[in-house]
Amino acid sequence: MDISAKFHWVRVLIGGFLAEVSVIVLVVPVSLIYGQHALLYAAPLASLLTCFSFALWVGRRIDSRFVLHGTLVGVVATILYVGLTLGRPEPLAHLVAHVLKIFGGAAGGLVIARRRTAMGTATANVQ
Repeated sequence: MDISAKFHWVRVLIGGFLAEVSVIVLVVPVSLIYGQHALLYAAPLASLLTCFSFALWVGRRIDSRFVLHGTLVGVVATILYVGLTLGRPEPLAHLVAHVLKIFGGAAGGLVIARRRTAMGTATANVQ
């Protein structure tokens, strides 16, 4: 059995990229309006929510390994941010945001997995 055939790398990469772009799009206006201090709160929340959302998006078109796919969405988003900042030291809030990206992606994958299980159970009960 070819394991890589069932893994959707392109969707994960696109989802991670879009999640990180979404964090930037959400956080930059907040910092412009409310100042740099607001980033300590906005960046972790935006990181969690965008990775969760894009893990749901990735999970729509896959059939298995939902949590792994979602987790990797968060990992890709984290790697992109670290690459953008050239690996410079970051404040604690940004490190927390990276953990929340991975957690949000995994949570999105878990939600999709549970939805699919519930749909499968509902379908089996109807038949």
